[in-house]
Amino acid sequence: MGRTRNYIYEDEYPYLITSMVHNNLPIFSIPQAATILLDGLTFLREKRNVSILAYIIMENHIHVIVKGEQLTLKIGSFKSYTARKIIDFMQNEGHTRWLHHLQYFGDLADKSKQSYKLWEDGFYPKQIIGDDMLLQKIEYVHNNPVNRGYVDKAEHWRYSSAQNYAGLKGLIDVDLF
Repeated sequence: MGRTRNYIYEDEYPYLITSMVHNNLPIFSIPQAATILLDGLTFLREKRNVSILAYIIMENHIHVIVKGEQLTLKIGSFKSYTARKIIDFMQNEGHTRWLHHLQYFGDLADKSKQSYKLWEDGFYPKQIIGDDMLLQKIEYVHNNPVNRGYVDKAEHWRYSSAQNYAGLKGLIDVDLF
């Protein structure tokens, strides 16, 4: 986590975090994998004192707007934990095709010496300054599936905080702006 593209310098601001699956594999199209991410976000919020302002889980990446102290370490731990849980799930359920792709990428990751590699390195934090920018980023996050043509309305996407912002019960609680 030492690269500047992965580091959050000012804890008082929210950040838009983007993390991609290696080679854009659609791992999160498996509902159990998406649920592991939701559980990880809930843990960050409830046990690690991270405000989750918005999120979206797409088939091959996640966007989350977060605020809190030591986010660099906490996001790194989130990625490590969710990768381990998803790989364990795939091994237990016999998802050999996915594991083959993840093993290949793990072998290519010369520094990591991992058997499998789920996430691309980094998480590309974008600092959010001001309410107008925050609203714009929340809209950007929520409109990912709309812009891709998957749904007509953002709140129709199951794995998103757009439901929470529309006054509906979302899959997890978030800290509404």
